[in-house]
Amino acid sequence: MNAQPLQFMQQHLNTLHDRHLYRQLRTVAAGAEPWVEVDGRSILNLSSNNYLGFSTRPELKAAAAVAAEVAGCGSGSSRLIAGNSERHLVLERRLADFKHSESALLFNSGYSANVGIISSLVGAGDLILSDQLNHASIIDGCRLSRAQCKIFPHCDVAALEELLASTAQLGHQGKVLVVTDTVFSMDGDLAPLAEIVCLCKHYNALLVIDEAHATGCLGPGGRGLAAQLGIEYEAMISVGTFSKALGSFGAFMAGPNLVREYLINVSRNFIFTTALPAPVIAASLAALDILQQEPQSVEHLQQLAAFFRQSLQQLGFNTLTSQTHIVPILITDSALALQMASELLVQGVFAVAIRPPTVPAGSARIRTSLMATHSRDDLLYALDAFERVGRRLGVI
Repeated sequence: MNAQPLQFMQQHLNTLHDRHLYRQLRTVAAGAEPWVEVDGRSILNLSSNNYLGFSTRPELKAAAAVAAEVAGCGSGSSRLIAGNSERHLVLERRLADFKHSESALLFNSGYSANVGIISSLVGAGDLILSDQLNHASIIDGCRLSRAQCKIFPHCDVAALEELLASTAQLGHQGKVLVVTDTVFSMDGDLAPLAEIVCLCKHYNALLVIDEAHATGCLGPGGRGLAAQLGIEYEAMISVGTFSKALGSFGAFMAGPNLVREYLINVSRNFIFTTALPAPVIAASLAALDILQQEPQSVEHLQQLAAFFRQSLQQLGFNTLTSQTHIVPILITDSALALQMASELLVQGVFAVAIRPPTVPAGSARIRTSLMATHSRDDLLYALDAFERVGRRLGVI
């Protein structure tokens, strides 16, 4: 019997250190603002998912404060017991209107939503076809579903079609589910969604799309990539979050009424968790109000991102296939990525190094994310720092 049952942990941490993959928590004051305090210094923040700057808006703060005063800070129960309130139903109706869908259902986080939805829709004997670069929550949902999962190369429509065709030819009797992010969180590129929907329609496959990084950032009124492309499909289920562009917390499913009722009765991630509290619901409603009143913020965000991305490319940085407000800078080596992030911080820019297993081996990078509340001067400041550090380290 092992006399030191915790020793394996230290051994694993030592290995992570050796591979430059060790992670530590960093304390950041007001981490959702364009400028944050890190180690007592004011630093330009290029690492927040608060894409529209909503999380610090007075309207969200006031709405949350009023709701806390009226209903308290916790819901006290799951929604199927005593935690369901009129606020939850109002938000779901607003979300259905926002996404132009029949209905919506709240979840407590994007991670919980993906795991709960995927593991509810398919099981043993079914098949999932998943993009190679899908988020970890999608991967875990696939694993927990007990369905067979086949991975198709990133955004490779031809490979997906080949998998669907061979599945049909083999006479597969179970359900087939295709799942993809719409905006990929580490590359900032877009799924070929129109083509994927056409394939799903042809082969009668269910489709789950994760619009976490598209909601509030793309499409008319910030409704996402599916809305931007004008896509409708009766067997498509959309997942969105409040914790990014909408500045609050929680997540939601938007889709047919039948899917909502099914998940209420089947999804363990919905059934066995405490309902989102009133202050969170109130802040989320306020965020939808602001987005409706200020739809121009969506286009402004993408204009800033295009300027920053193109400027980095002109300096000689490799921004991979980014098309959005998420702009990665490929470094490849994890140790070098850590060094670059450290030197950028010295120069007054907070842009974190992303390393395996978050990204594939050999593709370590600096991940930057833009906010609509960044100014052009902020981005020029960042570009100057990137150029100086990049040249010193031989990245450009």
